Amino acid sequence: MKSIVETTSICYSVTHVFEDEIDSLNILNASIEAMQRSILKLDPAPNFISVDGNRFKPLNAIPYQTIVKGDGRYLNIAAASILAKTYRDIYMETIHKEYPMYNWRKNKGYPTKEHRAAIKKYGPSKYHRKSFRLLPEQYKLDL
Repeated sequence: MKSIVETTSICYSVTHVFEDEIDSLNILNASIEAMQRSILKLDPAPNFISVDGNRFKPLNAIPYQTIVKGDGRYLNIAAASILAKTYRDIYMETIHKEYPMYNWRKNKGYPTKEHRAAIKKYGPSKYHRKSFRLLPEQYKLDL
């Protein structure tokens, strides 16, 4: 079932960047890469790009503006945010079925105490980013 954003938009595109690419690019560059890939799939192509946040890289000479907390100020950015979170949640539900012990259905990939306890017990899965600190460092005192 499509969302109201999908059924009422002139066009939309969602791109998923997987963990191995996030590890090689870093999370900020992977986010920008996903945005740019999605923009390139739009038909009609946009003549202006509104970006939630404060970072973006030029794309095909299309004018753009970054807007901190733009999802609370502009409907087009809010719609993009809704699509991103909706598709992320669907993906989390899918990988939860394969690895339910990490409870991705509930935590959506955020490092909750429960999620970190599962990583400690079972180790990381193929879906965990290897460049991300999965468990906090354990400090000890030399007495």
